Amino acid sequence: MGIHDRGYYREEQRSAWLGNRSMVFNLIVLNVAIFLADHVFDYRISEELGLKSDLLRAPWQFWQLLTYGFVHDPQSIMHVGLNMFGVWLFGTDVEQIYGRVEFLRIYVSTIIVAGLIWAAVETGTGGQSELVGASGGVMGLMIIYVLHFPQRTFYIYGILPLKAWALGALYVVGDLMGAAQNTDNVAHLAHLSGMAYGFVYYRSGWNLGRLIPQRISGSMFKLRPPLRIHDPGSPGRDLNEQVDQILEKISREGESSLTKKERRTLEEASRRYQRRRQ
Repeated sequence: MGIHDRGYYREEQRSAWLGNRSMVFNLIVLNVAIFLADHVFDYRISEELGLKSDLLRAPWQFWQLLTYGFVHDPQSIMHVGLNMFGVWLFGTDVEQIYGRVEFLRIYVSTIIVAGLIWAAVETGTGGQSELVGASGGVMGLMIIYVLHFPQRTFYIYGILPLKAWALGALYVVGDLMGAAQNTDNVAHLAHLSGMAYGFVYYRSGWNLGRLIPQRISGSMFKLRPPLRIHDPGSPGRDLNEQVDQILEKISREGESSLTKKERRTLEEASRRYQRRRQ
């Protein structure tokens, strides 16, 4: 049984308004729906929701920092298709690690940060352009995924094996070169900003949920606090701390790095959790 299959590693209760589907699925459906609606309304949605390069001169339109990440080039199905493929490819495992609500916070905050940095640079250079697409958020997810699973293997075109760390490095180098040359229509700076934010998030151990007061967070998402294992009359707190440390080790080094003692600790925690649910 993998660690993601264990009850105490998942959120105990789903959000009432998010349904039982994964957040990755919800995001893909939302982005595709907006893309299709944009065609129905003659591309007006992308025109209104895209991030304008003069945002800092018109801060009352700050909402564009979020909405641009959910609209895509209406003339290119590849734009939305590749971005949503990235959300699925990298986001599925990241969501399993952090949970649906924290995953959404990561994704949204990465889009906002990437857009803000792009707009700030565009304002400084006097550029007149518009930014659309989820690429900044996808790049942030990719970096977090790579840092958690650097030795995972991808098969390019189903043939060429490539480690996750090498894939991440290729993206970084490609966007650095693209930003330096500035000869295409790709927002390389937004990509790099998303990657940088993902790296900082992973290395700093941030939990964006802690920035929101518990009363507000609880009323918005209707989720109980993360499940803690407790067995009256036993050193439950010590077990909780051991489990937390083991889960952190798994996220860094993979489940295969566990010792026999650590595996027994997880099994014991799982048994206590099962007794608690009975």
